[in-house]
Amino acid sequence: MVPLAWAARAAGHEVAVAVPPELRGLAAASGLPYAVVGRDVDAVAAFREIVSAPGGGGGGPRVLRLIGALTEAMAEDLADLVGGWRADLVVHDPTAFAGPIAAAAAGVPAVRHLYGTDLLGAPAARNFLPAVLEPVADRLGLGEVDPFGVATVDPCPGSLQLPTASRRLPMRYVPSSPHGRTVALPPRGSRRRVAVTWGTTLDRLDPSLHLAGEVARAIAGPDTAVVLAVTAEQAPLLGEVPPWTQVVSDGALHQVLPQCDAVVAHGGAASILTAVAAGVPQLLLPRLPDHVRHAARLAEAGAGLVVPAAEAQGQPELVAERLTALLDEPGHAARARELAAESRLQPSPAEVVTELELLVTTEAAADRPVGLKPGSAPR
Repeated sequence: MVPLAWAARAAGHEVAVAVPPELRGLAAASGLPYAVVGRDVDAVAAFREIVSAPGGGGGGPRVLRLIGALTEAMAEDLADLVGGWRADLVVHDPTAFAGPIAAAAAGVPAVRHLYGTDLLGAPAARNFLPAVLEPVADRLGLGEVDPFGVATVDPCPGSLQLPTASRRLPMRYVPSSPHGRTVALPPRGSRRRVAVTWGTTLDRLDPSLHLAGEVARAIAGPDTAVVLAVTAEQAPLLGEVPPWTQVVSDGALHQVLPQCDAVVAHGGAASILTAVAAGVPQLLLPRLPDHVRHAARLAEAGAGLVVPAAEAQGQPELVAERLTALLDEPGHAARARELAAESRLQPSPAEVVTELELLVTTEAAADRPVGLKPGSAPR
């Protein structure tokens, strides 16, 4: 969301980022003005339960409970901020449903900003979300709040995306990370070069789920150079680093990937979209429910292969075999380049800001309650 926020500031608009207390540091690192609202919720504990559930089941109910807890924790403070600051628009990530509630309370439009495929826009999720939001909406005297807002900013290429639940505003994906050190890799020579990265979530749940070092040991060899792109905190989790391997700590992933022939990763949306922008085919080893679904979409689009992390862990030969299949089939690389071209053709964040300006003007001119379901009046 940072590139869109900066584009809005560059266009002359006031922007405030609202975060719970534990995200204060990330908000400050973005350089944007920010406000701390609500209280922290232990999302790590919730996802630890999801990972440990037998067969990976039970993710849906646990995710809905987490969404409800996050909404409860932030909505009232956020409504005070939006109303007191007299905001004209609330842009929120697809799991931060305090956003549409606060927008409805202030009578201003809400816009979702996706970070991957629209998992919560699926019909099954649409049926459950209103009930999750209802207790908080009732306390604020609102009718049934529309959780999907008037539009959806979407950084996914259209051919990778699922149907969105509100008007789609496509936007070019612009990588943004607090870990952004400039990276220059040495010439690769005749070897294939493969990046391995494992996001920033799984090691917080359980260090044994951080498979980057295990994967590097499985695939590095005389014909395959490996670049391990990790945070400085993750480096001790790698174990013994094999020959033909370079460790890049806190480097800008979007600078590493264009210098590689493929990436092996965990299936997180940011890693996937950064690789899509770089035009690199992907071997994905997903474990969390959202990683599984994002990875499946990429495989369906033809730009990668998937091996469930539970199957790959402890079977290095399986990872090596699937990587060989990915690299030896030129169709995957060709499809990855097509997705990159499609991504580049999407409007820039600056162009999307213009769309948001028109949207705010249109909604204000309509002079109707914003953010409530049709036929649902404020209470």
